[in-house]
Amino acid sequence: QVQLVESGGGLVQAGGSLRLSCAASGRTFSSFAMGWFRQAPGKEREVVAAITWSGGSAYYVDSVKGRFTISRDNAKNTVYLQMNSLKPEDTAVYYCAARSGPVFSSRKYDYDYWGQGTQVTVSS
Repeated sequence: QVQLVESGGGLVQAGGSLRLSCAASGRTFSSFAMGWFRQAPGKEREVVAAITWSGGSAYYVDSVKGRFTISRDNAKNTVYLQMNSLKPEDTAVYYCAARSGPVFSSRKYDYDYWGQGTQVTVSS
C-alpha cells in the first residue's frame, strides 16, 4: 500500500505560480512512477504530467508544456508540480497518483494509488 497526500493548492491570480507537493508513505517510493492529474467540474480527470521512477524522463499534456514542471525527490518520498503562468482554465482539483514500476502512463486507469486531491483556483 502507498498513501499519498497532496498539498500546496490554493487561490492565485492568472499569471501567478503555485507549487504542489505529494508526500508518499508506505512502500518504497522509488519503485513507483508518478503522475499528476486534474479534474475540473463536469469534466473527466485528465493527466497533467508524469515522471519515471528515477525522474529521468517526464511527460506533459500539451496545454501545460513550458509552464509546468514535474520533479521528484526519492530521498524525501515526494513528487512536485511547479506551475507557472497559471491560467483560469487550470482551475481544478489536482491529484497525484502512483503506478507500480518504472514507466509512467498518461492513462488514469494505469495508476494504482491516488491522493485525496488539492484544489487549485486561478482567478482572472
